[in-house]
Amino acid sequence: MDREWNDSQPIYRQLRDRVVAMILDGVLKEGDPLPSVRNVAAEYRVNPLTVLKGYQELVDEQLVESKRGRGMFINAGARKLLLQGERQKFLAEEWPRVHATIQRLGLTAEELLQNGAGGQSSSETPSGTSSNPKKEEEL
Repeated sequence: MDREWNDSQPIYRQLRDRVVAMILDGVLKEGDPLPSVRNVAAEYRVNPLTVLKGYQELVDEQLVESKRGRGMFINAGARKLLLQGERQKFLAEEWPRVHATIQRLGLTAEELLQNGAGGQSSSETPSGTSSNPKKEEEL
């Protein structure tokens, strides 16, 4: 986890978001224990109550379960639940902006797929050379 905090949201929320990212990325899997509240608080130099509040949000969302005396563990199905929520959030909040940019720039589905798969700009051919002769002449 990154040790830097930003001022845009509370630290407990940032901790929660970092654990969520670790679950989505497969770093933490179903049944894995979360790092102890004390360890996280010491490592990131935050109050243990702050860590506990972030962890409690995960419990409230049924992503994590607390086993008394043993710690907190990732619930079965947590990743699936998170993916579903993150997909809905992306489609509702981010996709409209992305779609508007695509429309404004006049990008085609082919261009998006080509650039997404190969990382080539639309003026390059698969061999990596420019397909625009005018551009080559200017060099």
